[in-house]
Amino acid sequence: MDVRTSPARLRATAALAACSGVLLSVLAGCSGSGSSGDRETATTRAAQPAAPARQSDQLESAYQKVIRTVLPSVVQIQGRTGLGSGVVYDDKGHIVTNAHVVGDEKAFRVTTANSEQPLSATLVYSYPEQDLAVVELDKVPDGLKPAEFADSSKVEVGDIVLAMGSPLGLASSVTQGIVSATGRTVTEGRAGGGTGATIGNMVQTSAAINPGNSGGALVNLDGQVIGIPTLAATDPDLGNSAAPGIGFAIPASMVKTVADQIIKSGKVTDSGRAALGITGRTVVDADYQPAGVAVVEVTDGGAADNAGLQPGDIITGLGGADITTITSLAEQLAGMAPGEKTTVTYTRGGEKRTADVTLGEQ
Repeated sequence: MDVRTSPARLRATAALAACSGVLLSVLAGCSGSGSSGDRETATTRAAQPAAPARQSDQLESAYQKVIRTVLPSVVQIQGRTGLGSGVVYDDKGHIVTNAHVVGDEKAFRVTTANSEQPLSATLVYSYPEQDLAVVELDKVPDGLKPAEFADSSKVEVGDIVLAMGSPLGLASSVTQGIVSATGRTVTEGRAGGGTGATIGNMVQTSAAINPGNSGGALVNLDGQVIGIPTLAATDPDLGNSAAPGIGFAIPASMVKTVADQIIKSGKVTDSGRAALGITGRTVVDADYQPAGVAVVEVTDGGAADNAGLQPGDIITGLGGADITTITSLAEQLAGMAPGEKTTVTYTRGGEKRTADVTLGEQ
């Protein structure tokens, strides 16, 4: 944890001397009676406006205002075996978080910013495909403050952001950074409790995201949640430890889409995620290099079935992109939409084929 204190503010003060009732500049000295030049200098300097506030002071004030506004809406979620963060979604006690935070559990202890004791909460629904979940407080405390969610389409690279949550169990912690990129497609690992989901259109940020930050809030300087911090990149050259300054958050618009459906229907009824309608596995070539996705099973009436694909076919391309692994297929689909028409390339019995396909919904 990086603990910082605000830099000391140094203010220069000038000693003023009064001699014979005349205010003199410190350069003029005190000689009993100042010359007209001395008086003119003193008057001119006294009329100068005060120095403007430092930009760093203004930025600090903006940070502090955002923290005061949003931090009361960020909670800590404790299960039997894991700990993470969440964001108060509405005044009815619904809290949105990551699916990998809740795992397979159904009951939780939630600590809000204004509660002295943990509150009990129950899982409403978990949607691992998008790594989102909603839990509901069994009793809504007074003063529960929902967060405001931003329009993700307005998020731009370079926006200053703050990440709020409970990294490493340190409740109400805040880190800062910028939006480094938008529109990233990221596949979660399953190690450490990840869902293995492939998630499109994620917000990349340099704000530190550590274990326990998951499910918290990535916030702009308007005090709006622009995303739910979900995972940090790992560096294989560093033993798969976290790559500094590369974290990802699920965009607020997707969070709202999923959470609204869960709260209304108790499940996700319209995922907005494209699907090919197959069960597949990665195949390798003679050099043991990934070479495509073998179709193991085709969903009746699904997109692949309607396009004529069969078990045993090997998919090597979709929408102009090369497909070498099941992950690359998932990543390509993550950037597409249900109902979209595209082309799938595959081999059957060693013969290369193409087919037009209308994508279904996951």
